[in-house]
Amino acid sequence: MTQQGVRWTSEQVLALAPDDASRKAGSKLGGAGPWTATGGSGSGVVWGLCKGSGSKPYRTVVDLAGPAYQCSCPSRKFPCKHALGLLLLWAADEGAVPDGTAAPDWAEEWLGGRAERAAKRRDGGGAGAAGPAGTADPAAARRRAERRAERIGAGVQELEQRLADLLRGGLAGQERAGYALWEETAARMVDAQAPGLAARARELGTIPASGTGWPVRMLEECALLHLLGRAWFEVGGLPEPLAATVRTRVGLPGGVGGSGGAGGPVSAGGSVDSGGAGGSAGAGGSAGAGGARVRDCWQVLAQYDSVSPDGRLTTRRVWLRGLRTGRPAMVLGFGPAGRAPQLSLPVGLVLDAEAVWHAGAGQLRVDLGERFGPPVPSGEAPPGVSTGAALDLYGAALQEDPWLDSWPVVLADVIPVPGEPAWQLADSDGQYALPLSRDGRSRSGRWQLAALSGGGPLTVFGECGHQGFTPLTAWQPGSAEAVALV
Repeated sequence: MTQQGVRWTSEQVLALAPDDASRKAGSKLGGAGPWTATGGSGSGVVWGLCKGSGSKPYRTVVDLAGPAYQCSCPSRKFPCKHALGLLLLWAADEGAVPDGTAAPDWAEEWLGGRAERAAKRRDGGGAGAAGPAGTADPAAARRRAERRAERIGAGVQELEQRLADLLRGGLAGQERAGYALWEETAARMVDAQAPGLAARARELGTIPASGTGWPVRMLEECALLHLLGRAWFEVGGLPEPLAATVRTRVGLPGGVGGSGGAGGPVSAGGSVDSGGAGGSAGAGGSAGAGGARVRDCWQVLAQYDSVSPDGRLTTRRVWLRGLRTGRPAMVLGFGPAGRAPQLSLPVGLVLDAEAVWHAGAGQLRVDLGERFGPPVPSGEAPPGVSTGAALDLYGAALQEDPWLDSWPVVLADVIPVPGEPAWQLADSDGQYALPLSRDGRSRSGRWQLAALSGGGPLTVFGECGHQGFTPLTAWQPGSAEAVALV
């Protein structure tokens, strides 16, 4: 996992680009012409000098284990076009970026700073986290939590009244009412310090414009929002994993809060051994308690961006699967309007790293902790399940988290079948099939799936939910090359 000589493909490098402009500019720098003093270490670092418009060349260094980038150019994009060009040169021409060379002082200085910061996080993270908590006034913290719980409770009551008024007046008028009313409701939930409720309220405002069948979808979402509100008022009597899920769904960070959302932090489980769970991606159960740490070789199954309804935030989701444990996991990255998140893990790579789970029943979100080498290309497609088994997995996940929109699943030996009102992914034996969802991501990948299939079976990774299956990545039979569909 630590050999720098295992090269990425150009597609995996270009997947790191924050936008199309960077992708095009980086491609122009992917040849040896503008580069001098290039080199790489056996621990997964590459560097070089790139001739620019000024008298001094730009100093560029990339730590593949992040990946992380440093360049002396003034660009605010990560990675910049010089980092992309260096990686393209490294991926395409082994002789142009030779291994085993000594890093220049400027590259060593940056790498040393990264190592020092990582060591401080490992050695001082626990003490640093405990220090402020130990010196803070527990009674004051309790009062703050209680005040927030009261504000959230008042917000939930207001939201319940809004839902009751909606159902009393009927759904037919929502097409004319527009988005503004729900945006106002979301703003009230933000004032109540319940950002999770605010996000779901904004989603309600978008449903009337979502096409045929929107009243059914809106009624479903209203019911789920009502269920979340009632669960908040009863959170003190719920089993702790489900209570943590309710707090997280409402918007409390890390699912913190005790009875009524006013208590201290949720108790986290200890370490989880890397062999503690089995199954394919989407085949496991709950990912474990918040704070659980699992080291594995994580295969990157998919990566895609979504923009918030107000356009102010870009969210990047990266789906992972542990090669040893079979566990599914999701890493989130965020970027402000107009800027892509810095987090980027190209589909098809495998990363030896420690994953730290967030709290909540059925919670799949993780933060990546210590990494033990640079990402390397995967040598195989992930194992999968049938469409019937995929539905069973999604149903089991809903028992732990009723507000779950979808569950990650790898489908094996499925064939795309065009049709109306929806396309389907059918098992190769023709026994069962899953309809494809109608969202934009699913529509954009349909014909690409059909072209890859040619009427034959594929391995497909995606999200299985109540709106159907959204395909994200596909593998042709006998091929380890992942084809991103988004």
